[in-house]
Amino acid sequence: MRPLTFSRLLMHCAVLGAILFAVVVIALKMGAVPVSLYGLVRDLFRVAFGQASQLSSEHQLIVFNIRLPRIFLSIFVGASLSVAGASFQALLRNPLADPYVLGISSGASVGAILALIIEPHLALAPAIAALFTPVGAFLGAAMTVAAVYFLGRREGEIDTTTLLLAGIISASFLSAIIQFFMSTLSGGNYRGFAFWIMGDLSTPLQPILNWILRVGFFVAAGAIYTTAADLNLLLAGEKEAMHLGVDIRRVRIVVYIAASLLTGLAVSVSGAIGYVGLLVPHVMRILFGSDHRILLPTAAFGGAIALVIADTLARTVVSPSELPVGAVTAVAGAPLFLYLLRRRLA
Repeated sequence: MRPLTFSRLLMHCAVLGAILFAVVVIALKMGAVPVSLYGLVRDLFRVAFGQASQLSSEHQLIVFNIRLPRIFLSIFVGASLSVAGASFQALLRNPLADPYVLGISSGASVGAILALIIEPHLALAPAIAALFTPVGAFLGAAMTVAAVYFLGRREGEIDTTTLLLAGIISASFLSAIIQFFMSTLSGGNYRGFAFWIMGDLSTPLQPILNWILRVGFFVAAGAIYTTAADLNLLLAGEKEAMHLGVDIRRVRIVVYIAASLLTGLAVSVSGAIGYVGLLVPHVMRILFGSDHRILLPTAAFGGAIALVIADTLARTVVSPSELPVGAVTAVAGAPLFLYLLRRRLA
């Protein structure tokens, strides 16, 4: 493993940041209403230099009020799922682990649904009501990952095959619970809720939820990054890492709580988007290596790039209609999952 240098980390992040910027510009241009590249770049410079008053009303509405907030949401959701997936794969020492495959996204969905059902019956202040769904999603994710971890241990050690099966069974069970709740909804609500469950980034967020998503991401991702060196040692096994001075209990608590928070935040604002946390960390490992001090930041950028591309395809392939973004990620992620599963169980 090559020694980490700040310049090497900065170079990798700068390259991915440039790719992300290019993808964002393309995503801003594409859509049901065409926007010229010249006009888009001109308006971006106007906003950057404080001349927003010179924007046309059409560009103001389409580009900056509709597309740009959705792209920012894609960036934070994709980065959250990718960092959570990379950390779960290291902690559980299973390359197939990710929030969707292990059922953690389904658990967060159940928590979010229960919060949405209960919240109207409570006389909560608006600020507290806005927190109710993210908190419910976090609790659902945390309870699910604890259950999957417990079921996946044999004789005090993590058994990767048992862990994977426990996650798949938990996801199926939680999906049945979701369907039960959805069967109680009316026709119009059912369609909207079904679209959200499959992954939907089209719903505008309240300002407080935007703030919570951004602050929560940086706090949780930062907490996971403090364990990056320990995660590198954990790849050799818990006993070996313990002999090398790793506080296993502390690392486990930090990663479980922080990764569950990332998953809960992402699911609460976008529904269950699958395979981002599985696909992106593997691609980043191929490109930049398995050192988690580099893998975690690059996975965040890679997840943001992947989900912006997926959401752009979701809203343009069948324009003016939309596809659930989770359906687009599944098209790429499901074949990779089957390939990795065959390699793992071979």
